[in-house]
Amino acid sequence: MSGDSAMRPAMLVTGGAKRIGAAIARAFGAAGWHVVIHYGHSRRQAEALAAELPSAETVACDLDDWNQGPAMIAALAERLADWRVLVNCAGVFDLDTAGALDPATFEAAMHVNAAAPARLGQAFLAHARAAGGRRLVHVTDQKLLNPNPDFFSYTMSKHALAATIPMLSMARRDERDRVYGIAPGAILASHDQSEAEAEVSHRMNLLGRRATPQDVAGAALFLADGWLASGETLYVDSGQHLTAQPRDVLFLARG
Repeated sequence: MSGDSAMRPAMLVTGGAKRIGAAIARAFGAAGWHVVIHYGHSRRQAEALAAELPSAETVACDLDDWNQGPAMIAALAERLADWRVLVNCAGVFDLDTAGALDPATFEAAMHVNAAAPARLGQAFLAHARAAGGRRLVHVTDQKLLNPNPDFFSYTMSKHALAATIPMLSMARRDERDRVYGIAPGAILASHDQSEAEAEVSHRMNLLGRRATPQDVAGAALFLADGWLASGETLYVDSGQHLTAQPRDVLFLARG
């Protein structure tokens, strides 16, 4: 890192090369942070994004591997003098249903969406050095309070990840640390959804408004200040979690 980078507080966002992760990276970069952009297979996008930001670097890690994640965290902790925030945003979103759980889909979802961020969070809280406490933020989903039978394994994995938030919070050794969740609603076109379908489905909430990646990024920046009690989750979904939906909005938009 340059001398300027070493003077900035640092944050790592997993899955930071694209989509919501990239919005989080941009927001922290604009706010004066040194941003570490994790990627799995999106090296070109990660490096292009890093080049846009005032202070950034990229790091590769396969979250399917049980040990690569904690090793990545330990290596970063050795050289980041003020590493305050880890945002676990990377995830997989593949379709199976309550009527037919797919074993491969389940194993991938539970490993990447639940086990990997839990392991990264544990390593971060064990090794990172920070002035004024550390902030671990898991990106979950509004499906925690508004479930439906679609994306069955994905939804189970997000429930498993959400369960780690209070447990990791209770296990804190430093009372200055905070463990948080951000639960987004439908924001970007996902799975095989078209933009036209997304424009309809993503307004199926109390406000009739599309939540944006920038909304999630703003929530992450707010949580980085640590004003909320540890263990809290923010819902960033224009009220979607308060609207019971019998299926995923992807299918509701198709009538």
